[in-house]
Amino acid sequence: MDRKMNIGVFLMGFGHHIASWRQPNTPADSPENLDFYRDVAQIAEQGKLDMLFVSDGLSFNHLSHPSELVRFEPFTLLGALSAMTSKIGLAATATTTYNEPFHIARKFLSLDHLNRGRTGWNVVTSYYTGEAANFSQNIHMEHNERYTRADEFLDVVKKLWGSWEEGSLIRDKEAGTYFDSERLHETNHDGHYFNVKGPVNASSSPQGEPVIIQAGSSPQGKAFAAKHAEVIFTAQLTLEEGQRFYDEVKKLAKENGRNPDEVKVLPGVSIYVAKTKEEAQAKYDELQELIVPEVGLELLSEYMGGFDFTNYDLDSPLPEDLPESNGNQSRRQLILDLAKRENMSVRQLYKHVAGSRGHRILIGNPEQVADDLERWFKEGGCDGFNLCPGNYPDGLSSFVDLVVPELQKRGIFREEYEGTTLRDHLGLEKPKPSVVVNA
Repeated sequence: MDRKMNIGVFLMGFGHHIASWRQPNTPADSPENLDFYRDVAQIAEQGKLDMLFVSDGLSFNHLSHPSELVRFEPFTLLGALSAMTSKIGLAATATTTYNEPFHIARKFLSLDHLNRGRTGWNVVTSYYTGEAANFSQNIHMEHNERYTRADEFLDVVKKLWGSWEEGSLIRDKEAGTYFDSERLHETNHDGHYFNVKGPVNASSSPQGEPVIIQAGSSPQGKAFAAKHAEVIFTAQLTLEEGQRFYDEVKKLAKENGRNPDEVKVLPGVSIYVAKTKEEAQAKYDELQELIVPEVGLELLSEYMGGFDFTNYDLDSPLPEDLPESNGNQSRRQLILDLAKRENMSVRQLYKHVAGSRGHRILIGNPEQVADDLERWFKEGGCDGFNLCPGNYPDGLSSFVDLVVPELQKRGIFREEYEGTTLRDHLGLEKPKPSVVVNA
């Protein structure tokens, strides 16, 4: 079997477990400590992983994961990590709701030049409602309109990325010619949301274009991903759910005239691994004991549209009258489905959510973990995984030291990087930029 897994790392400060910051050996300043991020990035690169992914948000939320209360702005962080790594992809979240296409196009091209073609853009539409107040808005844009705006936003960005044709910078000192003006193009986009002249003042990407990543699993999110995404981050808890999602987005991609093999589906998974399953379980249990009940409950409340659980019996199932949410639709539904399928009480549910933000949790020895990942990979559940370690650096270094060699032994994960760009790692073709010919 020549097909290999693609594996990324979702980097979130202390780790994805909401209580990871409380462990005695965890540096308390991790989210604002560049040395910490450097060490994690280099561990991931040592493991030959495809990419390091950094999420983002544009508002303060005291209910957030501790890693999200204070954290580096992604372009600043990944710019620094570009100089500290040489192969691993570096992907950042940037919202289309509270940004302008020109800014985003320029920033991602700049980052792609800094790291010589290792950049990816996780396109989001801002589900944090508090962000509106930081951008002179009274209310948060409705879910459907956010995706309509995002579609045009991405169209403009790609046109700007195509401003400079490949090879248009001649830089001929003897002739005194720096660029070929015939191969430089204005964008001249006149749309519903944006009017952008262009061109962008950054030349064409070393990998054709930065890789487009998308993480929404709502109907609108899947339609957007099928049209644009080259990598899809998702949260599926069972193989059957994963297979349904995988089949659906691949079919939608084909209906959009795309090659389904050029759309990589990477579900999130939070892995606790040690030489024995008992040791791995102990790692997880230690973190679970550190959850502050009020914090875990508030986090669940946020996902459930702000429902007040204060006077509710925590050993009862979720109430039926949960409010609708204008936030993260797919994650809310995933948690509702989990609670129903596993017959979970509110207490059990908030502990699970606090332990992985709703992602699948996998606990075992290296062979057990590899068996599970291989099954998902070979039985049509994914093209690989987006790792969500409970804590850093142990959660990642344990995976690299114990699981990666097992996957390599089975022939389903690389032993060396195949190339130098993120597209090389993912097995994606170099696209032809969307060049707009000058009128």
